Amino acid sequence: MKCETTCLAWSSTCRRDVSRYRDELAWLYGLESRGIKLGLTRMQEAAAARGNPERDLAWIHVAGSNGKGSVVAMLESMLRAAGYRTGQFSSPHLQRYVERVRVNGRPISEREAARRIRSQRTDADLPPLTFFEHSTLLAFEAFRDAKCDVVLLEVGLGGRLDSTNIVTPRVCVITNISLEHQHILGDTRSQIAREKAGIIKPAVPCVVGAKGREVRRVIGAVARRKEAPLRWLGRDFDASWQGRKVDVRVGEELFQGLQLGLRGRYQADNAACAIAALRELDPRELAVPEEAIRRGLRNAKWPGRLELHKGRPSFLFDAAHNVAGCASLCSYLDSLDWPGPVVLVFAAMRDKRHERMLAAFDGTVTRRVYVEPSIERAAPPARLAELRSGTVARSVRDGLARAKRAAGPDGLVVVAGSIFLVSEARAIIKGVRTDPAIGM
Repeated sequence: MKCETTCLAWSSTCRRDVSRYRDELAWLYGLESRGIKLGLTRMQEAAAARGNPERDLAWIHVAGSNGKGSVVAMLESMLRAAGYRTGQFSSPHLQRYVERVRVNGRPISEREAARRIRSQRTDADLPPLTFFEHSTLLAFEAFRDAKCDVVLLEVGLGGRLDSTNIVTPRVCVITNISLEHQHILGDTRSQIAREKAGIIKPAVPCVVGAKGREVRRVIGAVARRKEAPLRWLGRDFDASWQGRKVDVRVGEELFQGLQLGLRGRYQADNAACAIAALRELDPRELAVPEEAIRRGLRNAKWPGRLELHKGRPSFLFDAAHNVAGCASLCSYLDSLDWPGPVVLVFAAMRDKRHERMLAAFDGTVTRRVYVEPSIERAAPPARLAELRSGTVARSVRDGLARAKRAAGPDGLVVVAGSIFLVSEARAIIKGVRTDPAIGM
């Protein structure tokens, strides 16, 4: 009887926690109407009002159009393998809001998230913040209270005016840069590079995986102005595939035969960026031995990025959200040489370069199914079908069903084009819990 009473009490507590989490999340999601407001003043004021939780933490700040999530995941895994207590902030979430804020690889609890959101909601000293600014502040406080040894901080949008950019990191990383969010960041890769380079701080080393002469010229100019040491992919560090394993050189240090937990040949450059960033840390404070580097890279995970779910048919989930991401995905698909039909389930936001994204799949996929995920900014599937012929589905669930039939038991269904589509489809196929999508 005592056990039954305890179980009932525990169940009641869990229901209350879930209810509070949903209520507080509803308030936070209600801030979507404030939109995206770039700028650091509000965030600086809010951090000061809450005791500057960003101070006294060791940060690694990562910006880029593609690859920043992978670099963050690799860094977190290697540092945790070395025995450090890690924090990790990334966005948007794949399934649940709490995935944005991780301590030692695990999302904070829904109870903690609800408590922290409520604390901010009822704080009269805070300026009016956006959804993302509240989320960033929540993460900073969670990492401070968890006494993290080191925090991996992913930029939300751009870099220079992103709310994460109030920190002074030990090292920053700029991964590959491509055209994205042009209405906010600029119409050219050079303009976008200037925004990404805004995370560079005076005298703080910066590891650069971005390619292209003009992009590098812009980043170099910003770094020289701030007297920040630069470490370039292809000069100061590099990577090469040797069969199914990777060799990475950082300076005169060579790491041979590395096994990567993340799929895709492009992950070699991301691994090199991550190792190069570690080697810029002060070894007296954050030493990472080679064994931890090897184990961390082998165990690194980043759900929804070239994530293979085996079955009949199998599914591949990849949040390829721009032209470069789609090209990388197609390169991976071509290397698979899948024995059965390869069917694409695709969606994208309205502000993307749809024609070039879809053109990347020419000659790689057998059929295409267009869907509209549950987010207001999604492009109409009928518009996508005008650019490249394909089936227009009534919903994501309907699209997945049509794709399964087209693929057959030996085929592969590729879900790509938007993280919001991947989130919704992955929840259906894998049967996992999911919070509502939000484009911030």
